[in-house]
This record gives sequence, structure tokens and C-alpha cells, in this order.
Amino acid sequence: MTGHGGHADHAGAVAPVLLLLLLAVAVTYLMAARATTWKAWRSALFVTGLVLVAAAVTGPVAAWAAADFRGHMVQHLLIGMLAPLGLVMGAPITLLLRTLPRVWARRLGGLLRRRAVHAVANPVTALALSVGGLFVLYCTPPAAHEGLHGWVNVHFLLSGCLFAWVIAGPDPAPRRPPVVARLVVLGAAIAGHSVLSQLMYAGIGVDLPVPEEQRRGAAEIMYYGGDLAELLLALALVATWRPRRTERRPARGIVAGHHA
Repeated sequence: MTGHGGHADHAGAVAPVLLLLLLAVAVTYLMAARATTWKAWRSALFVTGLVLVAAAVTGPVAAWAAADFRGHMVQHLLIGMLAPLGLVMGAPITLLLRTLPRVWARRLGGLLRRRAVHAVANPVTALALSVGGLFVLYCTPPAAHEGLHGWVNVHFLLSGCLFAWVIAGPDPAPRRPPVVARLVVLGAAIAGHSVLSQLMYAGIGVDLPVPEEQRRGAAEIMYYGGDLAELLLALALVATWRPRRTERRPARGIVAGHHA
């Protein structure tokens, strides 16, 4: 995990392209937000999520992650838990449904009703992809995922967004289970992070060729940083327990196949 010069070189090569992509996404989102009635705090959260992604994969954090396992853990915390929360709470799907031409909005609504989306947008599936991915990454030999660093980051970003969306996202989600069921899944995620971080701290069942102080420091970052991220997600769930009708009604209408 440490001292991988190839990872640092690759990150340096893709950083400008990635930053341009994130900037394009931010500009597109903000232009769409200006075209409709939209909460400024949602825009701020979405842009914050993009900034956290940029901070995680470029600059000092990326350099630290390439040289020190503790930096690697900070990178995954930002990419897989904190940035997804900001992106999801920015409600990009609802914004798309409000601003796309009606025919495209209906197609997006139809996509959300597909069985494949129902299967993926399930809290248990999201839990397996996000927390299960951590166990696979840290409990299997490093050689099994050598050269996949960039794809691992993509996986954690997407699985983190999926988990935040199905647990507490303000955007419409297919067949979202009751709040109690989502709280149970969130509790399972908290327990999973806690178990993995404690195993990592003790050096039991993990395959990490890094110095002990880095391994233990990374375990502490996972334990306390994960608690913070999951507390924020729980607060978001409580905040969206009874969503404002003024924001949800247009999305429901289009997803249901009716004019908003």
C-alpha cells in the first residue's frame, strides 16, 4: 500500500483531466439549478461533494496516500463516505427531472422503475457493495488488486453514493423500504466498519504489508472517521424522514409517468 510510485505517477497524469471533469459537472449542475427554483444549500452540498472528491485524488492527500497507509485511509474516507453524502444530498436526480426536456425526464423516470435498478437500489445490495468492498480490499492479498487503484476509488465513490442514496437520499428511489429498515441497514454498516477497523488495528485477518504504526493509525481513521460520516448520514435520514412536498412533488409526478 505504501511507496507505490506507479500510483502517484498515474494519479498525477489523470489529475488535470479529472479536475476538468469535476469542474464540468459543477458548472452543469449550477446552470441547471439557476434554471429552476432550487435550494442554495443543496447546490452548496453538491459542490462540496465534488470538492472533496478533487481533494482526495489530487494534491497533498493523493501524495500522502501514495506514501503512507494513513493517507490511503483518509482518501477512501473522503471518496467513499463524505463526498457521496454531499453529492447525494444535492439531489441531482430531482434537479435533472426538473430541468430536462419532458421526453428525457420521462425516460429517466422510466429507468428508475426498471427491475435492474430496483435490484441495485436496495439497501442490502448497497451495504454489500460499500462495506463488503472494504473487507475484500483489506482482507485479501494486495496482489489480488494490484494496478486497480483507480478503479477501486471509482468503486468506492459509486457504492458510497448508492448507499447514501438508498438510505437517506432526497431523490426518488424505487421501492425505498421504511425508515426503520434503513436504520437497521445503517446500523449494520456501522457495525461492519467497527469490526473491520478493530481487526485492522489488531492486525487480525487483514493482509496489509505496511508498518504497524501506519496500520493502527489507518484503523483509527476508519473507526472515528466512519463514525462521523455515518452520524451525518443518520442525521440526513432524519432530515428527509418527512421531505418537503415542494421539492418532492415534481419528481414524483415524472417518475410516476405524469406531468409535474
